[in-house]
Amino acid sequence: MSVPSLAFSATAMQRFETIVARYPHRQAALLPVLHLAQAEFGWISPEAMEYVGGLLDVPPVKVQHVASFYTMYNLKPVGRFHVQVCTNTSCWLTGGVEILEHLKAKLGVGNKGTTADGLFTLEEVECLASCGTAPAIQVNDLKDSEWPIRYHEGQTVASADALIDALRKRATEGGAA
Repeated sequence: MSVPSLAFSATAMQRFETIVARYPHRQAALLPVLHLAQAEFGWISPEAMEYVGGLLDVPPVKVQHVASFYTMYNLKPVGRFHVQVCTNTSCWLTGGVEILEHLKAKLGVGNKGTTADGLFTLEEVECLASCGTAPAIQVNDLKDSEWPIRYHEGQTVASADALIDALRKRATEGGAA
């Protein structure tokens, strides 16, 4: 096995050790360690799969099978703000599709597309578990550990539009959104 050119930071390595200590076998920590790798590296690259496999004594092909099975792992780079719009039944009935189509036009990208400036990746998702407050948008900010995931419920086209503007402002001015 070749030595990967990436590695966890000291802080991430401490988190890795904490995660692994919760399981009777290192291999059982694969899912949470993939989450840690995604938070650390921004996405799960083949190199990250090899690195995680080496840490857990799991063959990289098994890591790849697991990472590609679950939709919560990004297998290609995403923008700083990963904007996920739910279009499942409740969200669909209350405007989720219209919001998604509006954001596609506003950002100039298709589903799973990333804006040219690398700021936004837009993705249609099936369920954000917010049926009672639909439609919902989830935003993952991959560059700010203080604000890793935020849910925006009861969205409209206008509020989704304002959300994107606030995120853009936050990125350029460093303010909170």
